[in-house]
Amino acid sequence: MATSADAAEAAREVGALLDTFHAAASRADGGAYFGCFAPEGVFLGTDATERWTVDEFRAYAKPYFDRGQGWTYVPRAGSRHVALAGAGVAYFDELLDNAKYGVCRGTGVAVRRGEPGRWLIAHYSLSFMVPNEVAGRVVEITKPATR
Repeated sequence: MATSADAAEAAREVGALLDTFHAAASRADGGAYFGCFAPEGVFLGTDATERWTVDEFRAYAKPYFDRGQGWTYVPRAGSRHVALAGAGVAYFDELLDNAKYGVCRGTGVAVRRGEPGRWLIAHYSLSFMVPNEVAGRVVEITKPATR
């Protein structure tokens, strides 16, 4: 059974992992960025077609990172939540600010691996935030494109 101290430590460690992940993407450091993923990790992008294994996502990102072109998502202070789900598994969500897309949300699962245990991202999903008052209009635009 996880204690509150275990949960606090997991939140701190997973938070540090996510900070490393975002910083590496921003400076186009593919080694550090993909080093944050578990080997079986999956990245879900904002488009319905974007479900990538780590190897697929690395291949997609490589030309961008090789040109020094990364992507910058800045975690909003106080918006990150990490919950310990059991031994070596944590769920997280966070709000992110991006110059092009505005407010986004990253959610996922981190797993603890190796000795000593290191947290790695097993699943990450990036989504755009759509205010409820404009959701109908957004769906009118996106629904035909996602059939």
